[in-house]
Amino acid sequence: MKKILSLFAFAVVLISCEKDKQLEFTTETYTEKSTLPCSDNCPIVEVKVPVAKNIPIVADSINKRVFAVVKEIIYFGEKPYTSKDYQGLLQSFISSYDELKTEFPEDTFGWEGKVEGSVVYETENVLNIKIDHYTFTGGAHGYQGIRSLIFNPSTGKIITNAELFNDLNAFTKFAEQKFRTAYKIPENAAINSTGLMFENEKFALPMTLIFNEKGLFLYYNSYEAASYADGPKEIQLTFAELEPYLKVK
Repeated sequence: MKKILSLFAFAVVLISCEKDKQLEFTTETYTEKSTLPCSDNCPIVEVKVPVAKNIPIVADSINKRVFAVVKEIIYFGEKPYTSKDYQGLLQSFISSYDELKTEFPEDTFGWEGKVEGSVVYETENVLNIKIDHYTFTGGAHGYQGIRSLIFNPSTGKIITNAELFNDLNAFTKFAEQKFRTAYKIPENAAINSTGLMFENEKFALPMTLIFNEKGLFLYYNSYEAASYADGPKEIQLTFAELEPYLKVK
């Protein structure tokens, strides 16, 4: 009986210790360069990401999702690479350049890839990781953008928009009003009447929502709502404005 009680007490202590643990992040950096001769614009790719630690199941979920997003960003071709880790991912990117450069030595310019992720907002209920990125694999210009991942810090799972807002349709309508005001689009005019490019002439929330000290930053990457020449579009909403809509406090 004493042995059973001792084992039970030990289990309680272990569970208590797990609950007391805090999610922690370290920054890891990976770099890869082409080994082919070059004098300028030498191909290079660099990835800097926050890596979650200290609570294995939660950290693993977060780290896998961040890696999946970086994998979508760093690639050349129709599909993301099949690499299982960051160094392999970067090597695949450089290998794509090397193959193209070997086949078309006069037509291949220096490639570049840069990804930098950081924890930009963290509370008991929300963990927000922002990923800034730039890639160039030829053409008139590269592509620069921002991705945002909003996690439940207790589970490591993504918080969807439907879980973030208590009425997603009502919030979308509110965001459209703020967007129209910011970009001087008449209330009764079509959302694309001033030259924007919303699909099917219908306003939509951006892919990138970022929490900050003011509230929620809505960021439309190039091509998401406007042409590359028009650049990204953005609006800042305050926590006071968000109060009626936020489900996650």
